[in-house]
Amino acid sequence: MSQDFHADTLAIRAGIERSQFNEHSEALYLTSSFVFDNAAQAAARFSNAEPGNVYARFTNPTVSAFQTRLAKMEGAQACLATSSGMAAILSCVMGLIKAGDHIVSSRSVFGATVQLFNNVLGKWGLETTYVSQTDLSEWRAAIKPNTKLFFVETPSNPLTEIADLAGLAEIAHANGILLVVDNCFCTPILQRPIEFGADVVIHSATKYLDGQGRVLGGAVLGRQDMMTESILPFLRTAGPSISPFNAWVCLKGLETLRIRMEAQCNAAAELANWLAKHPSIERVYYPGLADHPQYELAKRQQSMSGGVVSFDLKGSRERAWKVIDSTKLLSITANLGDTKSTITHPASTTHGRISAEARASAGIGEGLLRVAVGLENIEDIKADLARGLG
Repeated sequence: MSQDFHADTLAIRAGIERSQFNEHSEALYLTSSFVFDNAAQAAARFSNAEPGNVYARFTNPTVSAFQTRLAKMEGAQACLATSSGMAAILSCVMGLIKAGDHIVSSRSVFGATVQLFNNVLGKWGLETTYVSQTDLSEWRAAIKPNTKLFFVETPSNPLTEIADLAGLAEIAHANGILLVVDNCFCTPILQRPIEFGADVVIHSATKYLDGQGRVLGGAVLGRQDMMTESILPFLRTAGPSISPFNAWVCLKGLETLRIRMEAQCNAAAELANWLAKHPSIERVYYPGLADHPQYELAKRQQSMSGGVVSFDLKGSRERAWKVIDSTKLLSITANLGDTKSTITHPASTTHGRISAEARASAGIGEGLLRVAVGLENIEDIKADLARGLG
């Protein structure tokens, strides 16, 4: 399908390859392997001399449809789907760098990403330096002769800090470094990092791409040669692959992505403005508020401000937990991007496994709460929070 179509059209039409039955909805191919016409064809498929499906660990028609559709939406040449967002990050790093290489990462990335870089990949000789999400001079100063990747998640989770993607791309490319951007919070509906110079885009399809909290999934997107020659060999061998069923669920989730994102962004903006006026709130973190430090950058880089609102309470962990426990509507869970609004205490959940020093450095305080706004009526969401806020 032509790349000239808008993203919301691509979300519905891209990647469709009908079977001999000429079905209208995308088919779900639940099979682990594929049959060959003869021995020569089997040999050609296994050696990559002939394109085609071989084994569902790395080729499946349903997975291919999801990959094609998401790649079209992001403006990427190719996409590889994985079993989760963290599997996508792992596949990216394992495919692109080796022991002894160096990553410069925002210190505002997801807590599990820090765990992966430090405690898992660090055992195999990967070195990571953490810098400010927003200060380009820190990124420039952190570069070493063995630096291979810049890694950033924008907006950040949970403080919604906005990274200057064009600025990071300029610094990275001037030093022969690849820029990897986690686009989980925005999706291609709000932001397309490749247009700002990103080399690789990461997704946790578990979040907004599925949109209803049903399945796990992830994706790595970028140039065709990079995906085929660097990422695919790891994915094919190690097998952190998405299942055909999960790929089908995420594929269908993409069809409603625009209308969900627009509704959730509008509701989140209203919630952020309401919280900003509440006497129990010390600070609200939302890119759509004029007092957000990167407000102007967010307007240039994103089409809307996102569906996640975080805020600092005037008080301790006990006060934050009281607000959570007083809710009757919001789901107490760390997932986000769901049609159901969720609330979590980052310091004890999503960022609970990193050190207190690392949390403090990232600005994750004990009074911080994060709300991922769903599709419920915004007045009901406000009333639910008001019970605990007082």
